[in-house]
Amino acid sequence: MIILVEGIFHTILAISMTRRLACIASLALCLVASAQAVFLPTPPDPSQPNIILITLDTTRADRMGFLGSKLGLTPNLDSLALDSAVFTHAYAQAPLTPTSHASILTGTYPQFHQVNDFHEPLAADLPYAPAILHAHGYHTAAFIGAIALDPDPTYAPGFDRGFETYDAGFHNEGPGADRYSTVQRRGEEVVAHALAWLDKHPEGPFFMWIHLYDAHDPYDPPEPYKTRYASAPYDGAIAYEDAAVGNLLRQLKSRGLYDGAVMAITADHGESLGAHGEDTHGIFLYDETIQVPLLIKLPMRPRRPDTEGKRIAARVELVDILPTLLQEVRIEIPNEVQGESLLPLMKLESDPIVEKTWRDRAAYAESEVPRIEFGWSAEQSLRTGKYLYIQAPRPELYDVAADPKAARDLASSSVAVADTLASQLETFRKKTTSHREATRNAALDPAAQQKLGALGYMAAGNSASEGSAADHAADPKDKIEIADLIHRAFLLADGRRDQEAIPVLQQLIAKDPDAPFAYALLGQCFLSLKQYSRAVPVLRRAVQMRPDMTITHFHLANALLGTKDFDGAADELEIVIARMPDFEEAHQLLETAYAQAGRIPKAIEECEKVVESDPDDYGSELLLARLLVASGDPAAALPRLKKAVSLQPAAPDPHRLLAEAYVKLGRNDDAVRERAEAERLQANPQPGGANPNE
Repeated sequence: MIILVEGIFHTILAISMTRRLACIASLALCLVASAQAVFLPTPPDPSQPNIILITLDTTRADRMGFLGSKLGLTPNLDSLALDSAVFTHAYAQAPLTPTSHASILTGTYPQFHQVNDFHEPLAADLPYAPAILHAHGYHTAAFIGAIALDPDPTYAPGFDRGFETYDAGFHNEGPGADRYSTVQRRGEEVVAHALAWLDKHPEGPFFMWIHLYDAHDPYDPPEPYKTRYASAPYDGAIAYEDAAVGNLLRQLKSRGLYDGAVMAITADHGESLGAHGEDTHGIFLYDETIQVPLLIKLPMRPRRPDTEGKRIAARVELVDILPTLLQEVRIEIPNEVQGESLLPLMKLESDPIVEKTWRDRAAYAESEVPRIEFGWSAEQSLRTGKYLYIQAPRPELYDVAADPKAARDLASSSVAVADTLASQLETFRKKTTSHREATRNAALDPAAQQKLGALGYMAAGNSASEGSAADHAADPKDKIEIADLIHRAFLLADGRRDQEAIPVLQQLIAKDPDAPFAYALLGQCFLSLKQYSRAVPVLRRAVQMRPDMTITHFHLANALLGTKDFDGAADELEIVIARMPDFEEAHQLLETAYAQAGRIPKAIEECEKVVESDPDDYGSELLLARLLVASGDPAAALPRLKKAVSLQPAAPDPHRLLAEAYVKLGRNDDAVRERAEAERLQANPQPGGANPNE
């Protein structure tokens, strides 16, 4: 190229000034074109455009400038809206992160995909966006903002299916750890991970899902948003989230990836912020949590004036996103998908019949959280015509055209309408419910519970009876204050503020003495503070009220160990292990409880189970050796003690026990040697030399 340009310049010098200037201009254009050819990526195949899905967790529709907000929080999303179809009446299918994302990515309703709570697996036979796209040649990557969507079996199992990269990997460093290094990532970090992947991704089209969690409580945006929005931290979190999206959009444009991409931007659900008495989300199905923003941008080469900036007032649902994306990239929509493609609505001149059909279409939502986590009634809703109908023990009916805040319940005065919509809802559920056997994971262990608790979720996995009929279960409207207090207590009970959580829980119990979770969490707080004698009675009360709360039995066992009631602790741990046979920590505590209670054969048996499943468990190897020596079998203890030495070479205790075993075996020289080694290690402690079981 250098030789070519040099030759052109020599030619320019030989011609007139006028022509020379013209040639210089032409040369400049050539150089720009050459630079673009060198530095810009090869445009994607128009038949397989890149697909980018952005989900904004807990983001209300009424905070979006493109949906009428005057708060000025979303300049970047508002700019994107100018290139997108704007759906002004889009509705989520559930007010819970895993449930709603399952509907987005499968195009199916919750009653079909059955992901109704945390740790309920996404079935392998469901249609699933990344798996479908990967099978058609797409590279697939997900970048996740919080542990709520970690594919670990305890949170969102199965969500990584079809993804070549699933960037989650959250962990817990123990009580009091920083949430942004354990259970959550800031939006800027999520975007940075996505951009780093873009730098390295191989040739070919890609599907990229970016999940931002910043708008979720406790509404803690970084500076300058924290100070700027000190009186409205939720709004500050939205503004920060928008800035993260803005950075992503700028990078996509600079890399030449923006115009040709299909993009869908939505929220999994909104946030109540006190509406109808609910502080956050998960219980109610009003617009504050169910109406969500939705933008869909189609490829802009050539320009698409038929969709860019078009506002569509038809009622649509999040289950419609997957079929829309598949139709746009010319992939057959699986028969199981229950949503409908939105492309017909996005055309410049939609058919009036099509528009009327969509306007009349009902939108469905449900929440199983009240039933699963509290034993109250579940809720279902149907938005159709001008009405919002909510099925609960006391049904609700609102004319949202005249009453958008759903403040005036018409169910008792418009009985015929309410009955008609109840019938329609029941018919819809029968038509859309899956009849396959649901796969459910075991109850969450305490570490998993703690991580979700740090996000404000109870998610204990203690489902109430499936047969709980709505007319016999509590109406969530009557219990919302209890749910709010429990949520607040979970956020406080983080290992640093357990003392602050205690009066909240005591207040809760005073309001509702029959709330088992209040007793369970209060007992956990006492346990965390090592106030064992206070923990035992409230934990006993919790398991008496709800014997199915497996983890509460585990916490009760811990408290009983603290009060030296070893037989009682063993009884509780036996219950836990019968239900959760792979719960290693429960086995470790049970071996200790048996040993302390003098039940040596049972303790030996339990130790052997632990070391069989985990040969590197130093504490169990050492305890097993102690028990074998004490029970008169020092020869059997020797290999256990040698293994303990190999696991922790700097620990003196295995050498002391070896000396004791050798004395009983009459090997005095070996005993002297081991005793000397124990004394040497004791006098010169080294890192890793402590006994974790002492």
